[in-house]
Amino acid sequence: MSEKPLMPKATAVWLVDNTALTFKQIGEFCGLHELEVKGIADGEVAQGIKGLDPIASGQLTREEIERGEKDPNYRLKLAKPKVNVPITRVRKGPKYTPLSRRQDRPDAIAWLLRNHPELSDSQIMKLVGTTKPTIESIRNRTHWNIANIKPRDPVTLGLCSQLELDMAVRKAAERAERLRRKTGAPEPEETLKPAEETVGGLTHSRPEEEEKAQDVFGDMSVPKTEEEDVPDAESVFAGLKDLKRDED
Repeated sequence: MSEKPLMPKATAVWLVDNTALTFKQIGEFCGLHELEVKGIADGEVAQGIKGLDPIASGQLTREEIERGEKDPNYRLKLAKPKVNVPITRVRKGPKYTPLSRRQDRPDAIAWLLRNHPELSDSQIMKLVGTTKPTIESIRNRTHWNIANIKPRDPVTLGLCSQLELDMAVRKAAERAERLRRKTGAPEPEETLKPAEETVGGLTHSRPEEEEKAQDVFGDMSVPKTEEEDVPDAESVFAGLKDLKRDED
């Protein structure tokens, strides 16, 4: 893929207005479609864009334009820059933290060390923008302000996003798993009990627990009462007749 000039549409506007190059030549040089260049010439495209002189900017020579004007099949070539601009590489270092939030970094480091010990120091440095000596001093409790440091979530403090924290934790877990497989260490034991043990323990008490409860509170069951004799209808009516006879 050939290089294209800076501000291709502005360059195309200037070439349309100031040269006899074909729409195809201008389009190939600026990375535009031939119909788009035609639209620029008709005033339908790139309205309000001021033309950029590629000769003044050193992107094209006058001799190159003349060769193109003489030969419609000639393809314009971008001129080599006269000055080599060095490529600036982004320097990797601690994450920049605003001055107003730097005082919260020790709290965030303490939170990460307590809740995510699997994170490496380099990951913590990247998350909250700190240094390795600071992490070591908080881990060893030798920090000058250790008495006032309270673990707080770095996401809540605005030092990193939840996505950044989740990605760091996931990478740390994957690294630990690779190390475990490499060394042949056993898999970590489950820390959560089965649901039968937790939920079942809430609904069904053990026999020894019931005995202890009876010793403390006594037998709370309702005593059974003896069945009482319920008179039938004939005996009731017979009693009423005897009572009436006595009254007479």
